Amino acid sequence: MAGLPLFKHPLKDINRLIMHPSTLFFTLAILCAFSFWIGKRRALTIADGQIRNLHSLPGYYGYYATLWCAIPALTLLALWTGFESNIITALVIRGLPAELQHLPADHLNLMVNDIRNLVSGNIVSGEIDPAMRAAADHYQNLRQISQAALAVVALTLSILGTLLACRRIHKAQRARNGVERAIMLFLIGSSSIAIFTTIGIVLSVLFEAIRFFQAVPVGDFLFGLKWSPQMAIREDQVGSSGAFGAIPLFAGTLLISFIAMLVAAPVGLMAAIYLSEYASKKMRSITKPLLEILAGIPTVVYGFFAALVVAPFIRDSGSLLGLDVSSESALAAGLVMGVMIIPFVSSLSDDVINAVPQAMRDGSYGLGATRSETICQVIIPAALPGIVGGLLLAVSRAIGETMIVVMAAGLSANLTANPLQAVTTVTVQMVTLLVGDQEFDSPKTLAAFALGLMLFATTLILNMVALYVVRKYREQYE
Repeated sequence: MAGLPLFKHPLKDINRLIMHPSTLFFTLAILCAFSFWIGKRRALTIADGQIRNLHSLPGYYGYYATLWCAIPALTLLALWTGFESNIITALVIRGLPAELQHLPADHLNLMVNDIRNLVSGNIVSGEIDPAMRAAADHYQNLRQISQAALAVVALTLSILGTLLACRRIHKAQRARNGVERAIMLFLIGSSSIAIFTTIGIVLSVLFEAIRFFQAVPVGDFLFGLKWSPQMAIREDQVGSSGAFGAIPLFAGTLLISFIAMLVAAPVGLMAAIYLSEYASKKMRSITKPLLEILAGIPTVVYGFFAALVVAPFIRDSGSLLGLDVSSESALAAGLVMGVMIIPFVSSLSDDVINAVPQAMRDGSYGLGATRSETICQVIIPAALPGIVGGLLLAVSRAIGETMIVVMAAGLSANLTANPLQAVTTVTVQMVTLLVGDQEFDSPKTLAAFALGLMLFATTLILNMVALYVVRKYREQYE
């Protein structure tokens, strides 16, 4: 019975369907379309059908009415959705028996979660007693009342907004200015969301990293040569005190990224030169999509390929040559990562090479240069800043890769430059430290945030250098 939906009455199901948020959105969309038509017709009526008598085109008056119809309702819907759950939960808790209201916080949260599961028809954690069922009924009734009130108030605001907008329409009204101002505010808001999201991510990582550096000195972290984050849980427990030297992690990251770029840079650049300078239009239309299919393959598939094909092949080949090759090597991960980055390098380089004006090619050919001489002495030098910027962005992509390294390079934090040995990277250790149920009160867990902060700073510097190179050395062609 616990897994069955709480309500099965047809009329209640119909009411829930009518008051469902998707139904409300659909109704608001219809009202917005109707308000656009009303606003446009209102403007034409006032102008006696003569568009030249209006300050703006009739469509702008329709958009003006649409904005007044949509913005108040959507604002209310966002605020209502944000606070509805907390308010209903507080009312449900207030309606519980006195002995249940004074339960410990964790037990009370578990009970509230069971009530929500019971309402939605999911499995609860324990037996359903009469008090819990009554609370679930109360929760469901409050939610239905809330959804009904939301629908009524939102639709009322939409209708009133449309009527107010229509009353304010007149010949000299600057409807276009108002609509464009609203669009500009929307674009500013969208940009602000991206900016504030980035700031929030950086601050959240920074605060936790500061907590880590309060327990581990910054110098030991940045210049330490041993990485062993295992620590004793209790004071009387025999265990490691932890070593948080990040040098082996960054060395492994740079080694694998270097191997990947040795594969991706020449292959991607040569592919871009062929596609832009040698391939026919038909060949380009076939080859370029096939090459970019590599970019759509999930990284976990590359990881499987590295672990099941590339790594055993390198190990067996090394054994034939008498080399000691680890089962999980930096070479296997780097090679497969380089194959994954080839479309990235190829696409960026192809765009940059195609941006070189055709007049430069024609001038080189007119002076008697061959195609290969034109490519080497004219096109590549002209496109070099963009190519270098693309390569630096590809390095950032390689540094941030995780899944291939987890499956092909292993977890051993070895400080070595030998590509045949197992190494690990910063991103892999971040995943390892945060897997499972972790408490954010020990240096072992907080170390992931310190690594994340350093990785963020590294990729940010690479991106800034790439943009600087492109902007400083890019030639402007007429």
